[in-house]
Amino acid sequence: MSSENLSRIPIFEKVGYASGDFACNLIYNTVSTYLLFFYTDVFGLSAAAAGTMFLVVRIIDALADPFIGTIVDRTNSRFGRFRPYLLFGAFPFSILAILCFTTPDFSDMGKLIYAYITYVGLSLTYTTINVPYGALTSAMTRNNQEVVSITSVRMFFANLGGLIVAFFVPLLSNNLRDTTDSSVLAWQLTMSILGIIGACLLIFCFKSTKERVSLQKSKEKIRLSDIFEQFQVNRPLVVLSIFFIIIFGVNSISNSVGIYYITYNVGREDLVKWYGLLGSLPALIILPFIPKINRWIGKKKLLTFALLLNIVGLLGLLIVPPSHILLVLLFRLIAAAGSVTAGGYMWALIPETIEYGEYKTGKRMGGLIYSVIGFFFKFGMAIGGIIPGFVLDKFGYIANQVQTPEALTGILITTTIIPVVFLILAIINIYFYNLDEEEYAKIVRELENRDKVYLDHIDEFKK
Repeated sequence: MSSENLSRIPIFEKVGYASGDFACNLIYNTVSTYLLFFYTDVFGLSAAAAGTMFLVVRIIDALADPFIGTIVDRTNSRFGRFRPYLLFGAFPFSILAILCFTTPDFSDMGKLIYAYITYVGLSLTYTTINVPYGALTSAMTRNNQEVVSITSVRMFFANLGGLIVAFFVPLLSNNLRDTTDSSVLAWQLTMSILGIIGACLLIFCFKSTKERVSLQKSKEKIRLSDIFEQFQVNRPLVVLSIFFIIIFGVNSISNSVGIYYITYNVGREDLVKWYGLLGSLPALIILPFIPKINRWIGKKKLLTFALLLNIVGLLGLLIVPPSHILLVLLFRLIAAAGSVTAGGYMWALIPETIEYGEYKTGKRMGGLIYSVIGFFFKFGMAIGGIIPGFVLDKFGYIANQVQTPEALTGILITTTIIPVVFLILAIINIYFYNLDEEEYAKIVRELENRDKVYLDHIDEFKK
């Protein structure tokens, strides 16, 4: 392995890489946060039908992940292994997002079929971009501190995108609704603006990044069946996969039900954008310090403290009366501080599982491992997507009217108690992560020696 693989990555390249997640969050965070509300209150689907669709789409999308990961690991183009997917997927991703927020003049069944087709298409396109985008980190460097730094910059920009989505999407859609006198057209125009910006940022990400880590092509005969070997020998991957299920389940629940909680329980629809803003704002303060915190207390303590902070904030929302607006917003801020810390840092652990998998099997499977992670976090999003729809339906939620006490209770339970249960499971799960800093350093040294032997062999062969 060349020294370039362990060198510091220029800040411009880190920002360029981070712009990819900024783009994805502009588009997909809008989908995760507002699509359920759009389907029930604008598009015209029932909460149960929308919840079922979220589950079905997530299952289809998750099952596609390993196949896409295998294809990515077999890619060998003049643009590299991972970067070309950013270039060629950017505008299809944007167009499908716009179509998801378009309401055609179809029958009820026609609308449902249209929603399934466009949402499945969007999700599969997102996977085709996101799997290689995530794996690109492991191809930029093997330096663990640089990976944490790259990931921190990435999560900063991702949460900046989330902040824009949380605050400006309701503001923009409301203003466009007032201007056009049409909620349908307002949402379509809002998504069109975000989609075009997102596509341009993905192309910028493609142009500003570089793949450095040498790939041992003679050993890279990646098959879909390799996933089963990884689960047998790669304990960090197993633990992290479960962690992603839980955290993305919690995030999906919180994102999709927040608008209901503020609109109906708090009774202040005008605060939706502020509630969303506080969900992303802590990231701008905390994430730049994650590399230092990681060096100070280590990964397990960092994640445990973050999850406990999230739990404290959610329990505060459970206890405080909705009429106490300042306390509601304060506990939202506390919960978000824990959520963005855990959610941001966990991405930095994926390259460790790639190195560990290479150490154990001799195969470097960045695309396949990211697809495995993608499979499980989408499974978490499926759980998180279906729970709000079915809980709201079970407690008698009916769109666009004053809610019954039972419906308000269902919204509160979905906002607080259900995520807290998941977070407790996450704390238990992360205890079993067995790859500490010393062990990881030993693995990297071994992989460096293997790379050196491989490159020396190639040089001898060329002579």
